[in-house]
Amino acid sequence: MSLHPGIEPSAAPERPSRPLSSTLRRATRSPAGAMGAVGLLLIVGLAVLAPLVAPSGPNDKVGGVYDPPSAAHPLGLDDAGIDMVSLLLHGARTSLLVGFSAAVIAMLIGGTVGMVAGYVGGRTDSVLMRITDYMLVIPDVPLLLIAAAVWGRSLWGVILIIGVLSWAASARVVRSQTKSLRQRGYVQRARSTGARDSRIILTHILPQVSPLLLTLAVFAIANAILAETAIAFLGLGDLDSVSWGRLIQNAFEGQALSRDAWWAIVPPGLAVSFLILSCTLVGRALEERLNPRLRGGGHLSVRSFRIRPVPVRQARLQHANRPDGAL
Repeated sequence: MSLHPGIEPSAAPERPSRPLSSTLRRATRSPAGAMGAVGLLLIVGLAVLAPLVAPSGPNDKVGGVYDPPSAAHPLGLDDAGIDMVSLLLHGARTSLLVGFSAAVIAMLIGGTVGMVAGYVGGRTDSVLMRITDYMLVIPDVPLLLIAAAVWGRSLWGVILIIGVLSWAASARVVRSQTKSLRQRGYVQRARSTGARDSRIILTHILPQVSPLLLTLAVFAIANAILAETAIAFLGLGDLDSVSWGRLIQNAFEGQALSRDAWWAIVPPGLAVSFLILSCTLVGRALEERLNPRLRGGGHLSVRSFRIRPVPVRQARLQHANRPDGAL
């Protein structure tokens, strides 16, 4: 143990023992992060318990077309006479499945490409980054629509398409972090002892990059849900599954707006917005913990300035000592 504060002995570890758990714990302490986490957990809990808490099944006709909200059906019925509450709960399962699965695929590809490129460097880094650059400049939404139209409308096909087309941005961020970690002392000592590159990446690089991957994954979940909503709204999603985007698309096809059936389109839109907002708050809180410069938001606060009043006599003396006597 060092006898001087701020000076660490050379044998001390240079990396935190549990960076992922520490980042999660600190992020949830912020008000915005806590609100986002509560909102996200609420949606996940309702989606998991949908078969138990939903008033009816997602295909059960319980009334007329676009029946208004009532005590039995708080959010009314859709164009097929199905309860909107049940559709929202079951649709949350599909939207969350798409979001989480596509984010996992994107992080696996982007994290692997970023860590390999950042650690190996050289020609490998150049080739992988050129591929990443090509993926970054391709417009996401048109390519998603073309891929969904060409490769089919299955749910897992949509998940695979979104995940494969969403990894490029995370790869660049992970590469930069890996290049910095590669120069750390504990990585250099592991290389000098003859450890294999794969073992160094899994043992020393990945634990330090995991908080960054988690932050990118939270944002990727929101982007994937938004992409699935756009695909389903344009009629290229899975026709056999119920999602929030599919509900919005059915409402437009069923002319809900012209019939003043706002309950068929507003609740799914609000659900998508609330889920994306929750993911954004959680991701922003994690990002602030990883980058302390973002905590203040780049704004100056009046509280940061301490203004001490100058006594009147001292001010008069200072004014009298000026050669021109100007203020």
